[in-house]
Amino acid sequence: MADAFTVLWTHDTCRAPRRSGRVGRRPPVAFSGVHQSLPSWAGARAGDEVYALHVRRREVCVVSRMRVLDRERGACCGAAPTAWDDPSHPGHDDWAMLGAGGCGATAVHVDATPVRFDVPIPGELLPLLTWRNRRGETRQLKYVVDGRLERSIGLQGFYRLTPESAAALGDLVERAVTPVT
Repeated sequence: MADAFTVLWTHDTCRAPRRSGRVGRRPPVAFSGVHQSLPSWAGARAGDEVYALHVRRREVCVVSRMRVLDRERGACCGAAPTAWDDPSHPGHDDWAMLGAGGCGATAVHVDATPVRFDVPIPGELLPLLTWRNRRGETRQLKYVVDGRLERSIGLQGFYRLTPESAAALGDLVERAVTPVT
């Protein structure tokens, strides 16, 4: 059974696709790191889903849903760097803003929904979202006041969702990508 995770995209990460005209396009890759500045996707396997979230003005939005295809360096990644100042993944320069330059960055190939910033998580759903750790312990977001997130610290990192929360975010994304008739 596939798992689902969340990862928080910072303001800088979200600003880059806007500036480069990548909003509305599907990223083929995301990046995992070994340093706190770039979340580690160590728990993700092929078939797992990752929901990229962004907090703006206390509103949490789903930026993209990414299904992990693999975590191997492929030909699409380009040549591995031979010097410290070589680009780490030259084949993915279009999406390098997602963390290619991070400490120990590795490519995670994904099948993603288009990047967008107009899919807010409803205020009534936000306090119900639940994550679980490897020991099965669960937690919910702190600092939710009147359906808005006062502090984003609980989203910073790479966290496994409970199946119910994954289904709720999946439904939200599906409603956003399916036109209403």
